[in-house]
Amino acid sequence: MTSGPYSSEATPLAHTDALVLDYLAALWAATDDLDADLRDDLMTTVADYIALRRSAGGTPAEDPAQILRRLGSPESLAAAARRGRMPAHLRRPVPVPVVPPAASAGAEYTGLALLSAGAVVLPVLGPFAGMLLISGSPRWSAANKTAAWVLAAGPALLGFALVVLGVMFGGGPDTLVVSYLMMIAGGFVAALTLLPGLTARRHYPPGY
Repeated sequence: MTSGPYSSEATPLAHTDALVLDYLAALWAATDDLDADLRDDLMTTVADYIALRRSAGGTPAEDPAQILRRLGSPESLAAAARRGRMPAHLRRPVPVPVVPPAASAGAEYTGLALLSAGAVVLPVLGPFAGMLLISGSPRWSAANKTAAWVLAAGPALLGFALVVLGVMFGGGPDTLVVSYLMMIAGGFVAALTLLPGLTARRHYPPGY
């Protein structure tokens, strides 16, 4: 038997195992002139093909002799590899990218509602809760979300600081009104900037 990384040691083997090892050894010898990476890839693909079908078991088609016949001769596989064409039945499937499920439209509308109308009832907590929902949606890009956070949080923090200063230094009702308007204005502006992305129905992968 031709030596190589797929050759067997001198131990008793079942007839079916001997068939497979002889086939792999013949394939190793037939691909001696191939590029090392291409040769290894072909050997690994063929070995995986055989192992996958042998592990299924239970039908005549999974018998090792049948599997080897379906593979074709080692020389034909080597010739196909030289032409740069992996036989169709050996081609590994191209991984299908996993598309994350889009956030429900209800959560996105709720986020915008909390960001805008929610700011009227809860000037700080409403927009914050709304931005948490929006941040988990794949509909908007990372840049859109960052801009919305700045627009919502900036005025809210300034308004809250103005309230604190008004309490400390005896500010009148006008100070509280201005502070309240500042805290809710940011949420409305942020919601308006996000609204086109919602109506356009564009979905971005997380982290885009």
